[in-house]
Formats: sequence, C-alpha cells, structure tokens
Amino acid sequence: MHARLDYMKAAPEAFQAVLGLEQYVSSQSGLDPRLIHLLKLRASQINGCAFCVDMHTKEARRDGLSEQWIALVCVWQEATVFTPGERALLGWTEALTNLSTSGAPDDAFEDMRAHFSEAEITKLSIAIGTINIWNRLAVGFRTQHPVDIAA
Repeated sequence: MHARLDYMKAAPEAFQAVLGLEQYVSSQSGLDPRLIHLLKLRASQINGCAFCVDMHTKEARRDGLSEQWIALVCVWQEATVFTPGERALLGWTEALTNLSTSGAPDDAFEDMRAHFSEAEITKLSIAIGTINIWNRLAVGFRTQHPVDIAA
C-alpha cells in the first residue's frame, strides 16, 4: 500500500483549519490529556486507521499511561481498568464515530451526563469529531505509519 496524495500540500489551508481544531483540543480545551488519548485511540481503532493508532499509542505511552490500559482500549467493555467516566467516554466515542448506525443513543449521552459537565461533553464531542477528521484523511489518502522495528 502506498499514499494516494499528500493532503497537507494539496490543500494547505484546509490542513491548517483541521490543525487549528487539533490545537484547540490538545492545548486550549482544558480536557484531561488521559481522556483525549482514550478517545483518539478508540476512534482510530474503530476507523481502522493504522497511522493514528500507531501515533496515539506512542503518545499515550510517552505520557505515562500503562501498557495494559493502552492494550485494553479495544476491548474496553470487558476490561476492568477503566473508570466509570472513561467507560462513558468510550461509549460516547463509539456512538459518535459510528453515528450512521448508532444514532447517538440516549443511554450513551446520559452516561456522559453522569460524569461530565455540558461544557466537557461539548469539548469531548469536538475532540471526537476532530480525530474522526484525521482518521478520514489518513485512511482515505493511505497515510503510512512509520515502521520503527520490523517484527
């Protein structure tokens, strides 16, 4: 597989707009970085984005999240390492990432309300939307992840 095009060069103004969202989420939203790692990794797994899964796994590890916590994101419903708030966010991430089939159900929203303020829910939803944009660019244009060491 090889990259289809370099979207950063093809439309730099569009890339800068998405980068602005990313900078808001990462630096200005006030969201707990642990939650940002969680939603980015889960959405990227759902979307089958190898580039983003690789990047967000490395970032989570760099920021001190445990190997077990990172590894169990993909099976969070069976795992016991996530807090109730993290579980609510994982459900909401899945609901918004799979919007065409989930319809963002009331129970997923109510789980969020039990753990987060309206402002936090809004910011987390923007973060979910932002990673979904990145996933669509990376998967759609076949952005290649780096290979650190061959298996």
